[in-house]
Amino acid sequence: MAIRIFETDPNAKPKATFSDDTVGRFHGGKQENGIPVALPDWRVTTGDPDVAAAITQLLGGSVVETDSTSENFIEILTERDKVKVVLSGPDAISSDLKLWNGSALIHHCDGVEFLSPDEDRGKPCRCPALMDDRKAAAKSKRGPAPSIAVTFRLAEDYDLGLFKLQTGSWKLAEVLHEVENALDKIGGEALCSLELELVEYTTKKGRDVSYRKPVIRVLKSFNEAIADPKHL
Repeated sequence: MAIRIFETDPNAKPKATFSDDTVGRFHGGKQENGIPVALPDWRVTTGDPDVAAAITQLLGGSVVETDSTSENFIEILTERDKVKVVLSGPDAISSDLKLWNGSALIHHCDGVEFLSPDEDRGKPCRCPALMDDRKAAAKSKRGPAPSIAVTFRLAEDYDLGLFKLQTGSWKLAEVLHEVENALDKIGGEALCSLELELVEYTTKKGRDVSYRKPVIRVLKSFNEAIADPKHL
């Protein structure tokens, strides 16, 4: 199941140019005093000290045991904004749109039809047709935002286990179809670059804006890459 946000607004489509089986998670930010803060480099959380040690060996940073009640209570602020990863294919990415009220999921759709609850599944979700209106509704908590999950392995330590990135990035949602198409063409495990890309611009009112967006670059077949290890 995938987001269908372009069916109603095709002109917005960019032109082509712990209780689970994961051992850790990648994050582009963190909470500080209850406020979301973006980070320049990847933050990794895990519940396994051996995994944490391996991450610091590969990506730098130091291990910190937090007071989080999550199973992934160990945190590593890495020194890398780009990491080579291996995705199994398009099935490594799942996406939908969700609106939460605290811990209650009150709207769940693919941009065109409801995905849950069961009695509403397949019915029109009546989300705004235009992309800008979707974003405005999500920003004001009147509509759902992207919920994207990417599962992958580290190319430099394939056997360490599966990691997951969970993001609500509209920027990634807008190009997710390109990533999935590129993965589909490879037809197997793909070597990719998982990045926190810096975006900087000045608004019409003269305000400087900068932020990091998650980016997935599909590079080549993983089988080809391991045949020439210097490309890993």
